Amino acid sequence: MSQGNNKDTGALIFSLLITLGLIGGGLWFFGRQFFSGKGQSSVDSSPVGQSMGQSTPPNPDLSVSQIETSQADPQVLTIDGSVTLVALIKQFQLAYSQVNPALPTTYGVPDGKPNGSNQGIQNLLKNEVVMAVSSRPISGSELQAGLYAVPFARDAIAVVVGINNPFQGSLTLAQLKQIYQGEITNWSQVGGTDLPIKVINRSTTSGTSSFFKDAVLLGEAFAPDSADFVTLPRDETTPMLKALENNGIGYTTVAQAVNQQTVRLIPIEGVSPTDETAVKAGKYPLSRVVYLVVPQKTSPAVKQFIDLVLSAQGQQTVQRVGFLPLK
Repeated sequence: MSQGNNKDTGALIFSLLITLGLIGGGLWFFGRQFFSGKGQSSVDSSPVGQSMGQSTPPNPDLSVSQIETSQADPQVLTIDGSVTLVALIKQFQLAYSQVNPALPTTYGVPDGKPNGSNQGIQNLLKNEVVMAVSSRPISGSELQAGLYAVPFARDAIAVVVGINNPFQGSLTLAQLKQIYQGEITNWSQVGGTDLPIKVINRSTTSGTSSFFKDAVLLGEAFAPDSADFVTLPRDETTPMLKALENNGIGYTTVAQAVNQQTVRLIPIEGVSPTDETAVKAGKYPLSRVVYLVVPQKTSPAVKQFIDLVLSAQGQQTVQRVGFLPLK
């Protein structure tokens, strides 16, 4: 081979090596960008819905600092929502009256009669109140409507029976599901005495009912009402506890049941709902986070109420009333 041909061949090989090097380097760079989550094709880096041309829904894990306070303060800070949280909200109302004595607060529509989480959120969407208290997470449609949920406490749901109920055992989630779907109808089927089970279900307006349906029934339907299955017309705890008698079963928040002299709390999967360590560790299966729900744009007064709830003082109140603080 001539010397000129050798030079041409060497130049061709050198050029080919440079080209392969550039391609390899490019693949390494874009691969690194992709797997580090910085590339444009990374799903995690794109807001939800943006890739399909949809509007981005509000973030359910809203930082309190992101709440917009562009609206005027109301003449009355009106709140509606969870019945199971009424004692805690009343404590926050008292504390808020010390911080902002010029602005009265109400809880419930009308005042003093909260309508449950589901109706409370509906009243917020209809601008009948400026804040809702929810014992369930807000739904996708509620997010799309511009509502934000601010978590402020954790609690556990207690399954309760009357103090004179002969049943002394524990229930599994599967047994509880069968009871509330009408498949287990006698206490003898779960190790108790031969007594029909009278099921007392909370109102459909109840956030606690929604949570129970999701956590226990896995989103399936409750049994239809009958002589031994009663769905309460209003979300009220006291009538439910009174209706238990010696063969009934119901559910409510631990804070509303633990000091009652007429009921007994049933362990679920062998774990008591009063075991705070187990609840915090997630070992008790019926625990949840509760929320203050506000519109995307609210007032400084509403933000002030939220700040109070999340403050060290507010979280001490959470614990004193019988709930678990988040901080």
